[in-house]
Amino acid sequence: MPKSATLLLGWRETLLLLVGYLALDWASHIHPLHGLDVTPWSPAPALGLLFLVRHGGRAVPPLALAILAADAWVRDLPLPWPLACGLAVQLSAGYWMVATLLRRRLGSKGMFADRRGLIDWVTIAVIGTLLNSLLFIAALNLAGFLPTAEAVEVFLHDWLGDVVGVLISMPLLAMLLEARARARLRRLLLGRESLSLVSTGGILALAFVVGEMTEFKYFPVLFLPIAWSAARQGLAGAVLTISLTQAGVIVAGRLLGLSAFTLLELEVLIVVLALSGFFIGVVVDEKQRLTAELQQTLRLAAAGEMAGALSHELHQPLTALLAYTRASQQLLAQGESGERLREVIDRIVAESQRAADVVSRLRDFFRTGTTRLERIWLRDILSSVAARFSAQAKQQEIELLLHPASPCALWADRLQFEVVLRNLLANALEAAVERPPSERRVRISARQEGAGRVCVTIEDSGSGVAEDMLEQLFEAFHSSKASGLGLGLAISRAIIEAHGGSLWAEAADHGVFKLVLPLEEKAVHGT
Repeated sequence: MPKSATLLLGWRETLLLLVGYLALDWASHIHPLHGLDVTPWSPAPALGLLFLVRHGGRAVPPLALAILAADAWVRDLPLPWPLACGLAVQLSAGYWMVATLLRRRLGSKGMFADRRGLIDWVTIAVIGTLLNSLLFIAALNLAGFLPTAEAVEVFLHDWLGDVVGVLISMPLLAMLLEARARARLRRLLLGRESLSLVSTGGILALAFVVGEMTEFKYFPVLFLPIAWSAARQGLAGAVLTISLTQAGVIVAGRLLGLSAFTLLELEVLIVVLALSGFFIGVVVDEKQRLTAELQQTLRLAAAGEMAGALSHELHQPLTALLAYTRASQQLLAQGESGERLREVIDRIVAESQRAADVVSRLRDFFRTGTTRLERIWLRDILSSVAARFSAQAKQQEIELLLHPASPCALWADRLQFEVVLRNLLANALEAAVERPPSERRVRISARQEGAGRVCVTIEDSGSGVAEDMLEQLFEAFHSSKASGLGLGLAISRAIIEAHGGSLWAEAADHGVFKLVLPLEEKAVHGT
């Protein structure tokens, strides 16, 4: 592409800017003061700013042409052509400076992506239009086309008209120029949320027909549908209701013959309502976006926890598979083809099935929270889990004590329950190893609480948990370990609660974790 081509706006964008600017300027040209570009609501600059933000300096010439055409066709201004062209260039250059500041300040995140972006957009739009209107009125005054005595009044009306137009119209125009945002607006218009638009129309009728417009006694009620739409549908809902409110005010102003001052007061009220609605909508959108990102992060982190659990659970069956496979090779080398070989092959099949069950059951829980309940004896499962840590405890000089549990049975998912016990024991060993060798202890005990529940306690000689940290321990991504994800205890609590139990820590001078689970009714060991 030639370099010169990049300096010009495409013909479609140029046509859209020209036609759109003229149409908006024509629709909003009510109550002009002194025959100038001064009305209570001027949405055309909002379209120009959007094109300048999107296309940079390439949009300056067509914007200047659009301003010049609007002055000639819509207002029929009695200005000499040199002065009209100069004013069009000055306004376009001013809007270009505002757009450049918006792009540099907001970058790629956009004007309505978050609260900070919204505040920056409002601040830059208000100050930028103020300076641009000041230069515009000053030029008219110096050229002798605007008396000095009327300059202040015209300046205030011109600036407020631009501010109202940009703040109210720019979000809607930005959504209309983006395909995904257009689709969202269309869904809102055709969906159940369109009821908020109906309520907005009803409140507008109440405010204009029943209320006394000189006092605006019912006008603040419009905040209710705006807030409702923003809370339900974010920025898109707020933009729709505010746009309907603005259209209703303009139509009512024409039908009822409201004065320019009254209409300007109404526009200021709409700006206040609009900014409130936009802020609520942006906060809702930001929360939904962060929630979606958090859910994705949680899924990835849960996958990491699942991988850790799988590595523990698969170690034993894979080790057994390796041993049985080598035994099979030896038997085959010896010419064995009878009962001994079939027994080894049966064990290989059994261990393979066990490994498949491990993967399937952990996957089901992390994806859907599904549990497969079976009758398990508490004494057996505590002994099994403790045995897996005995070698580590001996190596780290930790005294691992397992107090005999009462002969009771649980209805639980064995694999998931073992994941919880293993996580609690691993944390206990890590806490205990920080003490001197003579003070390193971990104790596992269990006792029945009444006839239907059992409490398992895991204690360590570590420093314990402070009272203000008790609940934070079980929050996702809260970890005291430098390399921890902070999901082990959160997932452990989720597993225990899925079994109808509870898991908590106690504040003490050493580590204390307790979990309570319901017992199987009338379960006696050995029956």
